[in-house]
Amino acid sequence: MRTAIVAGRVFDGIKNLGRKTVVICDGLIESIGDQAPADAQLIEAPGATLLPGLIDAHVHTDTAGLRMALQFGVTTELEMQGANTARDRDHITQDDNLADVRSAGFGLTPPGGHPEELFPKDFHPERGGGRGGPGGRAAGPERVDPIVRAKVTTPQEAVDVVGQLADAGSDYIKFMVDDGSVEGHPGLPMLDQETLNAGVAEAQRLGMLTVAHALTIEATQMSIDAGIDGLAHLFMDRPHTSRIIDAIAQSGAFVVACVVLDASMMGITGSALADDPRVAAKLSPEWDSTLRSSFNHYPQGRLDDVLATVRALEAAGVDLLVGTDVSQPLPFLGGLAHGASVHQELQYFVDAGVTPTGALSAATAVTARRFGLTDRGSIAVGQRADLLLVDGDPMTTISDTLNIRDVWRRGIRQPTA
Repeated sequence: MRTAIVAGRVFDGIKNLGRKTVVICDGLIESIGDQAPADAQLIEAPGATLLPGLIDAHVHTDTAGLRMALQFGVTTELEMQGANTARDRDHITQDDNLADVRSAGFGLTPPGGHPEELFPKDFHPERGGGRGGPGGRAAGPERVDPIVRAKVTTPQEAVDVVGQLADAGSDYIKFMVDDGSVEGHPGLPMLDQETLNAGVAEAQRLGMLTVAHALTIEATQMSIDAGIDGLAHLFMDRPHTSRIIDAIAQSGAFVVACVVLDASMMGITGSALADDPRVAAKLSPEWDSTLRSSFNHYPQGRLDDVLATVRALEAAGVDLLVGTDVSQPLPFLGGLAHGASVHQELQYFVDAGVTPTGALSAATAVTARRFGLTDRGSIAVGQRADLLLVDGDPMTTISDTLNIRDVWRRGIRQPTA
């Protein structure tokens, strides 16, 4: 059955197409034009904007998180530590009530390295290991095999583990470059430059995208020196310098800014977002409590410095991607919520000086291009019908992305709350 969406505005992932009729059939976009086929179910939305489904380029997730993300118009989540790899996600791929997912599997880190310091000593993985905590996994502890631990201390170990991750279905390879200083645990074991270089080179030899967790300028420079394809965080330990901006720009690496995570690390909660009635109605008590909390490990940080870095990177031509680092509904992982925090990140981008259309591209077409997701991220003939319909015009007023009217995942219209 065909569905024709007649929207007052269509944002195709890059630009405003104006008023268009987008026809979807069999899970794909069949046509974009001015008239609807006679046999199509008609959805008329003259005051609304049709967007590609949003992509969160940094999460730690499970089926509950994917379900929640979809309610907020996030049709794909990119997992940066967890177990939703190609080997283990058939149940997700076939379920159109969940956002789609890609995964790094488990990031390379030394024994005792990040992220183990984030978890309280009395934390029990069976309650959910959404950030890949000790012994845990994103969808529970059903499967724990050697690849979960991905612990490396030498270049050869890094080469070996990268190969194992590739064989186990990881979609890209992540490296933890973190000495714990931002998380309040300075002196954590950290990958050295030679081990990082070897792992990145091996992943790229295998044709796999590489991303680095780096929260400081020093770790960012190490990652760039290793030839990393993308940074899964924006550093927050001090203001940017022209040297680091130039290094990132010249490398061609992308940056998943995760401003919402940096804010949470500084003790800034998501309470204002939780108070928004467009968000509140979709939050369980556990998620409401989590969103109103924060990591609060780096209160000395300055959000204005982070926003200035976003502005400088954009001016330098660096590809910026929207991501959140959301994981589980636990207060010590607070300030974030699946789906909802993507809309907050879009607002932060605009606060930094990115245009609304630039911010929307960072959550759609740019992310799809950089992660090789050739079937989504744009409204074009032949693309997946992953779509978000919102009242208003987010190309002018970015907060209109929360005026959610309809969401489609692979052409399946989601029930409205």
